[in-house]
Amino acid sequence: MMRYLADMARQDTSHSRRRGADFGFRRVSENEKTRLVRGVFDRVATRYDLMNDLMSGGVHRLWKAELIDRLAPRRGQRLLDLAGGTGDIARRFLARAGAGSAVIVCDINESMVRQGRDRSLDAGQVDGIVWVTGDAESLPLASDSVDACTISFGLRNVTRIAAALEEARRVLKPGGRFLCLEFSRVEAPLLRRVYDLYSFAVLPRLGQVVARDRDAYQYLVESIRRFPPQRELAGMMEAAGFEQVGWRNLSGGIAAIHSGWRL
Repeated sequence: MMRYLADMARQDTSHSRRRGADFGFRRVSENEKTRLVRGVFDRVATRYDLMNDLMSGGVHRLWKAELIDRLAPRRGQRLLDLAGGTGDIARRFLARAGAGSAVIVCDINESMVRQGRDRSLDAGQVDGIVWVTGDAESLPLASDSVDACTISFGLRNVTRIAAALEEARRVLKPGGRFLCLEFSRVEAPLLRRVYDLYSFAVLPRLGQVVARDRDAYQYLVESIRRFPPQRELAGMMEAAGFEQVGWRNLSGGIAAIHSGWRL
């Protein structure tokens, strides 16, 4: 197991050096990745939030609270939340921003959008959220139309990350901010070894028992390892035109929040 993990860690994570796209540790065509990722979320949509709680011990809620703290929502702002199908970020944003604020939740997966819409209705959150099924690489929004843009645990599932970053910048108003919360690269060697063992040995089994889909959570684990590490993602954001780009590690780098501005 340890030799296998070491081999995976040495693999190149660059998204610009090879044709096609990563679907976990497999290399597939771009069209195939889009189809495969959509299939994963179609299968796990109804148990997605439950699995997030079980996998992270609820820590993902603290990470999302940190994202909202860093965003510092203000009254009257308009947020675009990408890959936000469950509505977690949207509801948190509206609770902080108050009356007159609005969120557009955009997710490529209709099953996730339905789950988020239903849960928001159950929570009594009707006003202020618009639900859109759309592709982060080609957003159905006008340029300069939102005050802020967030994406939480979704960027690694995008086929062409550079295109999604460019689109996020396009729809932001001048002075708008982009925030990405995503699994990242653990820095401390001991923590990395423990985290890798937990990820590869426990998470797929948990997915099999709870979500009845081991393959979906095997993909999750592999997709995290194929995602660009902190500095590389920051460079991709700068290449997309964002300024004052930086990041903050969470839980030793298990996750990270990247931030950039359209100035």
